[in-house]
Amino acid sequence: MNRDRWAESPRSNRVLLEEYGIRCRTSPPGPALRLSFHGVDGDVYNGTAPFADGDARFLAARVEARDSEIASVRLFRETAPGSWAATLPHLVFQRFQDPFVVRIGQEIVLGGVQIDTDPLRPDTIISYRTLFYRGRGLADLRLFARGPERMKDIRPVGLPDGSVGVFTRPQGGAAGMGRIGYVRIPGLDALDQEAILSARVHDTHFVDGEWGGVNEPRLLSDGTIGVLGHIAWWEHRSVRHYHAMAFRFDPSTERHTPVRIIARRSDLLPGPAKRPDLEDVLFSGGLERDGRGRAILYTGVSDAEIQCLSIPDPFLES
Repeated sequence: MNRDRWAESPRSNRVLLEEYGIRCRTSPPGPALRLSFHGVDGDVYNGTAPFADGDARFLAARVEARDSEIASVRLFRETAPGSWAATLPHLVFQRFQDPFVVRIGQEIVLGGVQIDTDPLRPDTIISYRTLFYRGRGLADLRLFARGPERMKDIRPVGLPDGSVGVFTRPQGGAAGMGRIGYVRIPGLDALDQEAILSARVHDTHFVDGEWGGVNEPRLLSDGTIGVLGHIAWWEHRSVRHYHAMAFRFDPSTERHTPVRIIARRSDLLPGPAKRPDLEDVLFSGGLERDGRGRAILYTGVSDAEIQCLSIPDPFLES
């Protein structure tokens, strides 16, 4: 990414996909790998990238029946390349969706979307909010913050001076179907609803009628933040299209490089979809960078599975 070129206005999915197709001619993605999960019933999707705790590698992921959105979040431990087994049964987050994991200082921060259902219609979701847990490791995670009602895609990231940047995703009004906000707070102890709602909302990521959010932010060596996220739009108000995207964000100026699509559904292996309207959906989970110009993207696919894909590193720091 050219960090000297800051975005002045958003560009549509159509334009971004055309640019992505051109880049793929010289730097194609692939190969892709479907992850396998053991010890649970139902689909496993919208997981995090792998992370270390002690001497083991884990990831968190959403688990639910194909015909339901009443999910739980489970922790899985890697048993072989591409193979993951359910573990830590005391850490099952019920009525939870779309987990994320970041490291801030010496702590792990794990979060996800807690849902409420209608007492008379238990399969109908009526509200939700993001919950945040923190601890030195998985063994001592504790709930420490709650996001505002009906806001997803809230992601904290540690900054060099010990403060914390927080990306938000308000909806409605000037935020339309979902824009990205940002606020800087002194530390994790200051993460609360008031701080989240005070975030400055940016209008340079998505055109009207499209939306998206941040999935995984990471501090880069030059002090900017590498942002992995998703960008989405409706076709005929009934079919969803979600693509993986990325940009760099300067926390000192709150300017960002132009959004770029970094993966689309057709780059991954063919597979099932939860519903026909979700066939063209990628929900970014996280990246593993190899330091040699490539990265592994972990992504939810069609709300039914998790795959990983080798891509050009979107955060090369040259």
